[in-house]
Formats: sequence, C-alpha cells, structure tokens
Amino acid sequence: MDRQKLNDPRILRSVIGAPIDAVGWSQALARLAGWAAARQSRYVCICNVHSVVTARGDPAFARVLREADMATPDGAPVAWLMRRQGVAGQERINGPDLMWRYCAAAAHRHESIYLYGGQQSTLDILQRKLQEEFPGLQIAGTYSPPYRALSAEEDATVVDAINASGARTVWVSLGCPKQEKWLAEHRGRINAVMIGVGAAFDYHAGTIQRAPLWMQRNGLEWLHRLCSEPRRLWKRYLVTNTLFIYYAACQLLGRRAR
Repeated sequence: MDRQKLNDPRILRSVIGAPIDAVGWSQALARLAGWAAARQSRYVCICNVHSVVTARGDPAFARVLREADMATPDGAPVAWLMRRQGVAGQERINGPDLMWRYCAAAAHRHESIYLYGGQQSTLDILQRKLQEEFPGLQIAGTYSPPYRALSAEEDATVVDAINASGARTVWVSLGCPKQEKWLAEHRGRINAVMIGVGAAFDYHAGTIQRAPLWMQRNGLEWLHRLCSEPRRLWKRYLVTNTLFIYYAACQLLGRRAR
C-alpha cells in the first residue's frame, strides 16, 4: 500500500529482494519533517546488509520492510548495489547520522522528539547530550523497555504516554529485526513518525565507540563493530556478509538464488 501523501513520489530499487528508497539526505530529512508536521503515523526502516539478508529468510520481517513508509540504504554494500542499478551517487543514509541531522533541524523548529529503547543509563546520558548540543530540541519523554515482551496493558500505557507527550518523531533503538517489527505494529496507534536507528543511542551517548570517520567513509564500519564485539557479532557480519555477496551476485547476473 502506498502511504506517500507528500508531493514526493518514491523511487524504489530492489536490494536482494527488499525494496529500498533511492533517496538522498535532504530528501529523507524533508520527508520526515513533512510527516512530523502533519502528525502522521509512519515508520521508517534503516536497512543494512543484516536487514536485507534477514528479510530473505523471515517472511514477516520482509513484509515489514516492504510496507515501510521509507526504507533507507544503510551499509556501503546496500548503497553500492543501488548504484549498480542506476541510482547515481547513492549515499548511505544511516541511523546515527539521520538521527543527529534530524535533531539539529528539529531544534531550530523547537520540535519535540521521543526516545524509545536502550538502557535507562544510556537514555539519561543521551538526553543530556542532545540537550547540550541542540538547546532548542524538546525531548518529550524517554522509555527503556524491559528485556521481555510488554503485556497488552503495558504497551497501551506506553502508547498513551507517547501520544500525550506531543512528540512529532519517535526514535527507536531495539536492534534489528525487533525494532522494525515494533514500528510496524505501532503504525496507526502512535501519532508520530517512528524511526528505527539500531545502535544510535549507544553511539551518541558514548557507551559504544563508533568507527573512525575514515572507516565509515570507506564502508568499513562493520569491521570496526566486529572487532569491538567479536563474540556477539561474528555470525552477523561474516555469515550475512557472505550471503549478501551471493544474493547480490545472483541479482546482478539475473539468476535465481537458491
């Protein structure tokens, strides 16, 4: 279903089966701001190699990506495959930078945001840093969910709190694919734009060290994360990266992946 109501038609490209928006920074930020100003309930997925490979083996998650209001190309391989399909100059539109740039612009509008996910200690640091960096930014609230599924009553309470806060955007840090499924489940219930940003809360709070700029610019951010947390991330990066190369080769050669 096409939920695009602004005069900004979507251009999509398949990345090993996942429809990803061919979009630049200014366009992505403008879409978010327009939806937020109109108080529209929308959700945005930030798609890296892990996301698109996971979608191939998880039909429910694939549907979440397919029905997103915007799916941006995070990860150098995702942007590269889009460039190979004719999207000249396609950049990475990643979660941490999208959140930071949006907050900078929202501060000038004195716009309110909501932070959902992460540990409470991380949220406390993040809230303080955002308010120091962007004095005009209004942080309408934060919520650190427990390490279990919320009951229907608990979830309804959180939804009511977010809607009552007046936040125009909700930034969600639960990890993939949990956060994307949460976004889809809450479209139509939360009166704001919801964006899943992965580890962005930890990066901006400084609880996890982000890769140096030269690694980010050369598509090596994944390697930095792998070296930082090898036990937790080795399978994600080594296995999913290998699968991505296989699926991408099949797509470019016009062959069916098995």
